[in-house]
Amino acid sequence: MEFTAQQIANFINGKIIGDPETVITGVSPIENGEKGHLSFIGQSRFLEFLDETQCAVLIVSESLLQNNRQYRPVIIAVEDAYLAFQVLMNLYQEMQDRRKGIEPGSFFHDTARIGQDVYIGAFTYVSENAAIGDGTQIYPHVYIGKAVTIGKNCKIDSGARIYDHCIIGNNCIIHSNTVIGGDGFGFQPTEESFKKIPQLGNVVIEDDVEIGSNCSIDRATIGSTIIGKGTKIDNLIQIAHNVKIGKNNVIAAQTGIAGSTTIGDWNQIGGQVGIVGHIKIGNQVKIQAQSGVNSSAKDGEVLYGSPAINYSDYRKNYVHFRNFTNIVKRISDLENKKSE
Repeated sequence: MEFTAQQIANFINGKIIGDPETVITGVSPIENGEKGHLSFIGQSRFLEFLDETQCAVLIVSESLLQNNRQYRPVIIAVEDAYLAFQVLMNLYQEMQDRRKGIEPGSFFHDTARIGQDVYIGAFTYVSENAAIGDGTQIYPHVYIGKAVTIGKNCKIDSGARIYDHCIIGNNCIIHSNTVIGGDGFGFQPTEESFKKIPQLGNVVIEDDVEIGSNCSIDRATIGSTIIGKGTKIDNLIQIAHNVKIGKNNVIAAQTGIAGSTTIGDWNQIGGQVGIVGHIKIGNQVKIQAQSGVNSSAKDGEVLYGSPAINYSDYRKNYVHFRNFTNIVKRISDLENKKSE
């Protein structure tokens, strides 16, 4: 695809310094700029590349520009170059990815309801009474169970599985090989064995949620497992039955959340975190990577360690832990002197 500097400026409400008809054929990192490409500068430490880069056009934060200076590349001045560049990347990806039509080899039940401008890739299976909203993209080898509802402008990548009665909101992204609505891990111990407890609920994923690849989000025993609006979930994450996650959380890879735990809004959960079941995590909590959370957390807490404690306390205690061998030796020496 080719764009002019003026077209780019129109997308991001930028002001052009230089020839607005300069043509852009690609994008490059500023450190390795190529002829005819676009890049951006959002921090002063990259200003050295203003005169060195081969890029034809640069998006630059207005606060970094000098008045009355001549610039070799065409400049598109914006308030925040990094955010403006993100807008362009999202637009470009949308143009590249957008497909329409139903490919041969896919199957959808007569009772399934398919919206307008939908793409369904080959070997996808859409079950009875499922509903797919306008503009949604479903890539090959996806399974959609009975009475599943998928909203508008979603993207379901290859190999995803969405089990019966689950609900996906608008503008959601589910990456490859993720399973939505598998049975929760519910078993009743008896004298003979562990008896399976039927898992009769579903999963509800609200609008603007993104779920990485190879995740498992289990259906509720009864009721719903809920992923709140705007939450972003990394790869390889396990969310158990009846978990309720609020709005705008970010959860990094390999985290596991046990059943019936409730997580509030705007939390940040690091990689490889383990959270036990039946507890409550408040709002704006930060949990550092590899922490093990076994009790509820109040709003605004910062947790670290296993079992997780207040982050500041952990840092202070860890200083002593690193010197634990020397501390024990000193105590032993003092006891020996006392006994002499």
